Amino acid sequence: MRITKLEHAALILEEAGRRLVVDPGGLTNPILDLMAVDAVVITHEHADHWSADQLQRLRDANPGVPILGPSGVARAAEGFDVRVVAPGERVEVGSWRLRFFGGNHAVIHASIPIVENVGVLVNDRLYYPGDSFYIPLGVDVDTLAAPAGAPWLKIAEAIDYVAQVKPKRAFGTHEAVLSAAGVGIAHDRLKAATEAAGGEYFPLKPGETLDV
Repeated sequence: MRITKLEHAALILEEAGRRLVVDPGGLTNPILDLMAVDAVVITHEHADHWSADQLQRLRDANPGVPILGPSGVARAAEGFDVRVVAPGERVEVGSWRLRFFGGNHAVIHASIPIVENVGVLVNDRLYYPGDSFYIPLGVDVDTLAAPAGAPWLKIAEAIDYVAQVKPKRAFGTHEAVLSAAGVGIAHDRLKAATEAAGGEYFPLKPGETLDV
């Protein structure tokens, strides 16, 4: 599987010439003319993880492409046919085997409502938690997309999360809210946590790829 990290929280996964798109949101540059997409997975309804413009571009290039997300996404994405998925569910679409975990977004503040969030395990190789620190119990995580910066986290929590998951590989995501210096600090801390647990860390920049 080839993982291409885009800006902020978006990923393009590719295997045998087919693609899966995860969280094509408003802080990600427009995804243009991307073909051979079997499905789009949206972890939750916040605008940095999906936008109508991104979905329309993907649907125009891939008519009928399935969109999967929790019920909050189905309510928010008016005009798009969203297949609702929930924690514990398994879905196969094309060559992609998806398992969903979690349930809720991490707490931002007591004044801000908590929304649904699903983490997704793709082909038993990549775990992407969305905006949560949910640990997929019973899963030896091969590759983790680790959150690097957000209103809902501090770096100590991200370090603890990586230390608990103990992935074989990890890379940082969800970093558009950080300065260039902040991204570097986050990468350094996540790298140290990954290596301390016996794994390897990849400080991917937008557009860079990782084969797993």
